[in-house]
Amino acid sequence: MVVVAAIGRPERSKRVVREAKSLADAFEDDLTAVHVMSRSEFRDLQQRNFDDSGEPIKMERIREFAAGRAREAAEDVAGDVEAVGLLGDASAEIVDYASERGARYVVVGGRKRSPTGKAVFGSVTQSVLLNADVPVLTVMRND
Repeated sequence: MVVVAAIGRPERSKRVVREAKSLADAFEDDLTAVHVMSRSEFRDLQQRNFDDSGEPIKMERIREFAAGRAREAAEDVAGDVEAVGLLGDASAEIVDYASERGARYVVVGGRKRSPTGKAVFGSVTQSVLLNADVPVLTVMRND
């Protein structure tokens, strides 16, 4: 089986990876760090690349870029960590990936938000908690 660590910003996701690694080690599972690039991030990156080179950026390069962010978050963790980059709606992609891989757990980062903040801005963490068909561990930020 596998434990999936959902990576947002790499600098904020190191604790997520550490907790996911602890779970993976406890169950002798593999660990996969997943970063999902949103369509708006993709468009921004594609626009910058097109402006620089005149060529549209290939989807595989976008996935590699997103996987690089996952790898960056996992760089302090000893052992093998598979880094995966996806493109789309973060919560849906995380839930789908975990289901497809037969994940034992999904580990996500969280922060305190008011109910109004969640309603207005949405919450990837909340959506993963509500839609995943496996247990989800939420690692709260310290700030």
